[in-house]
Amino acid sequence: MKKTLLFSLLVFISLNKAFAQENPVINLKEVVVSDIRLKRYAEGHKVTELRDSTVRQQNNSFTTLLAFNSNIYFKENGFGMVSSPAFRGTNASHTAVIWNGININSQLNGQTDFNTIDPLSYNSIGIRSGGGSVQYGSGAIGGSVHLNNDLRFDDHFEHRVLLGYGSFETKTINYNQSYGDSRWSSNFGINYKKSDNDYKYLKTDTKNVNGEFERLNFNFNAGYVLSDKQVMRLYHQSFIGDRNLSGTLVAEGRSKYKDNQYRTQLEWGRFGEKATSRVKVAYLQEEFRYYENKDSDNHSFGKVSTFLARYSLDMKLSKVFRLNSFLEFDNYKGKGDSFGSPTRNDFSATALLKHQVSPKLAYNISLRQDFSSDYSSPLVFSLDGKYTINEYYDIQLNASKNFRTPTFNDLYWQPGGNLDLLAEQSYQIDLGHRLRFGGITFNLNGYYIATEDMIKWLPGSDGIWSPINIDDVRIYGLEGELGIDYKIGKNQTIAFKSNYAYTVSEDQSTKEQLIYVPFHKANASVAYGILDFNVFYQHLYNGPVSIIGGELEGYDVANVGINYTGTLQKKLKYTLGLSINNVFDTYYENIALRPMPNRNIQSQLILNF
Repeated sequence: MKKTLLFSLLVFISLNKAFAQENPVINLKEVVVSDIRLKRYAEGHKVTELRDSTVRQQNNSFTTLLAFNSNIYFKENGFGMVSSPAFRGTNASHTAVIWNGININSQLNGQTDFNTIDPLSYNSIGIRSGGGSVQYGSGAIGGSVHLNNDLRFDDHFEHRVLLGYGSFETKTINYNQSYGDSRWSSNFGINYKKSDNDYKYLKTDTKNVNGEFERLNFNFNAGYVLSDKQVMRLYHQSFIGDRNLSGTLVAEGRSKYKDNQYRTQLEWGRFGEKATSRVKVAYLQEEFRYYENKDSDNHSFGKVSTFLARYSLDMKLSKVFRLNSFLEFDNYKGKGDSFGSPTRNDFSATALLKHQVSPKLAYNISLRQDFSSDYSSPLVFSLDGKYTINEYYDIQLNASKNFRTPTFNDLYWQPGGNLDLLAEQSYQIDLGHRLRFGGITFNLNGYYIATEDMIKWLPGSDGIWSPINIDDVRIYGLEGELGIDYKIGKNQTIAFKSNYAYTVSEDQSTKEQLIYVPFHKANASVAYGILDFNVFYQHLYNGPVSIIGGELEGYDVANVGINYTGTLQKKLKYTLGLSINNVFDTYYENIALRPMPNRNIQSQLILNF
């Protein structure tokens, strides 16, 4: 009780001081960034940002992009089907997806399907390793993936068109536009992708049946400078998906799944020399229709609407102290054939204090308390910092308590929902080393995670599955990352990037590795550029994983490609690209009995003007 009162007092004092601040000048750098916490309050965390060139090069899917360029392991129910991440040995619901500063994980199953995300819809994509529940709420235990639409307030008017065609009748059309001046900025994008997805199952005489999919992503983002102190920003995204669900080696698929997602948020910001205050409101809606027989009109339905309101304050208390605090209210309304019409109200209060001890040492102390109408939430905290030894070497450290809340499915699913569930709790510590020598960077992280009250669905004596707080899981591991950028003469460059992860994720009741968590995962890529040509090679290794009743073999898979960039006119640039995926025609499954595609070709044309 004393901790809660002290914490509430800290937030109250900071909010009151904000209204007394004089804010004479706008800082346009604040306007450009959609998630300031990722850049300003993450000294002790490993944060990786994917380059735009990497995103455009890996035009297959968001899952493929991250599998080949991060330490996240993915479970895919066949190519283009449901894709679930396993970040640092945790479950899919332990990876938070943050869209322009707000958590968009499903209120039904607690996770995000990464095959519904179009990476070309964002200006920047960040990966934040380790616990982040204080800043980003439920589910940020293994790490978080950040999707940002940053707004540019300078004179520009740019267009990008991408046309792609490849094996299995896969077609992609993407258009992006960006416009801005000193007072107005906007960007607009639309992406459509369709595929027959009928690849052959290697080692068999059959192929992927019932795997067709098509999806449409639309996004619009805009900002307007109201005065030298005030800015309004709007973000919107729509996703419409229609896909059949692939079968397995032992059973052909006949079902299909339609899902729509709509997200809109409006933000007002007041900027000054010492304080920035923001008011944000957002409306999110997710809905699905599942057809067990695609040829029948009979289906199950589910829908959740979310309303979010947040007030945040970021203020400079002195030359060495900075405080960020925010209050947030969330209202959830659900409706579905299997969980009725539940509602939930959540309120949270958060405070982050940054201390710049010296030019070499900075740390953050953070607290968060959630209050919910459905469950009891713990007080969570975080301590992270960075110490710069010299110009070549930094040490990072973070420790935190994190949580995941029960979802509507966990609480209300009929039959089986459990209204007595507690929020999951997780404690972790992470030590990181950062080395830089010219164009060479090397990162090494060691971490330990202890999770309590993990929610797990188990069959009861009556045969009905129900979730309970049961699992006690211990996770520890090492992550290494090596990057090399080297310029050879005037017109040649070479870039190399590799990641390696060793992960132990052990159920303390059985002393066995959790299913679908590989002990070893590694990837590497090398790109060579000469004049207007760029050639790249990517390699992914996933070690064996435990599955129910056995083990799934590990696999190596590789992609190779070439791009040529030219200019037709002064303002019209084009890029022709060709890639061969799974170049060695490797048979592999990342979920049992669900083979992934054989060797296939993808081509693309990108126009920039």
